[in-house]
Parts: sequence; structure tokens; C-alpha cells
Amino acid sequence: MGNPLRDRRSPSDLASSRQVIEFTEKLGEFKRLAGIVQADLDRLEPDTLPRNWRAAPVTGRLSFGFADAQERLAALEGRVEVTIDAVCQRCLGPMRLPLAVELRLVFATATSPAAGEGYEAWELDDEGLRPMDIVEETLIMALPLVARHGRREACDGPPIAADEATDAVRPFASLKDSMAGRE
Repeated sequence: MGNPLRDRRSPSDLASSRQVIEFTEKLGEFKRLAGIVQADLDRLEPDTLPRNWRAAPVTGRLSFGFADAQERLAALEGRVEVTIDAVCQRCLGPMRLPLAVELRLVFATATSPAAGEGYEAWELDDEGLRPMDIVEETLIMALPLVARHGRREACDGPPIAADEATDAVRPFASLKDSMAGRE
């Protein structure tokens, strides 16, 4: 058998064997995720482009089992982490973006819908899965729509009003107060 992260097996086989996969892979091994990161970094000036970003370690632990006592619902629990290089949408400069994803999944196909309290359903097109594909997809889904430096990090971009405002603008607060006064 090869690498259990890359092997295609049925969820029930992985759950029955109580497969545990601990891994450290390079970001470049996740082709779709690396493509998204590359497209983002292509907007940087060549002299600010992070070096060796494809070598960033993707680490995690995946544990397969069952979500029910009858052992009908194959489940996956685990955690995946990576710190990627990205472009801050405020200052348009490079930044480091940590991603950490907690997984609690049950697997479903068209013939066997899944349910499980505290679990998220993961639909499968066929009976097999590659754990690496699940890791990659969850990391892609964890990417923010807009990457930007945190409040305490150095950012040369213009300030965002919501970050600096002590009171949020609430346009309907006065309307509510005036309506309350009429009653």
C-alpha cells in the first residue's frame, strides 16, 4: 500500500480499520490550492514575491471511524493547518495567512444520505475517496474572501473605518428610538 493520504478507498473501509493519518505535506502537492495561491501572488511585484511558498508545510491528523453506534455512518474527525502567503487587499503587500480547519464529517452518496449530530455531511460522487482531496477542499473553503493584515500587524494601506471606529454606524438605531417614542 502506498501513502494513505493519497490512496483511494471507501469511507467504510477507512472507518472499519479506524485509519489514522498523520501527515506533513508541502503546499505545492495540493495542485488546486497551490494554483489559487499562485494566482493571488501573481499580483505582487517580483521583488516582494515570497520565496519557497510552495514548500510551506500542510500538517494534520485525520481519524476515521463511525458517527453512530450501528457503524453505518463513516465519519472523519481531524485538524488541518497551513500558513500560506497571500496578498493583503488593504495594502496590496505580501502577508502570511494561517489557516486551521477542524473536521467533523460524515460521508454520503446518492444512495446513502448521511446524518449525524455534530457532523457536517460530505457528499461523495462514488464510493471512494482520497483523504488528500478532502484536506485540499477544506483548506480552499477556509480561505477568506478578502485577505488582509490583522489589526495588530503592520499594514501600509489606508485604514478601514470598521477597524478604527469605536462605535459602529447603526442607521436604524435612531429610527427604532423614534418609533419607540410614538408608542
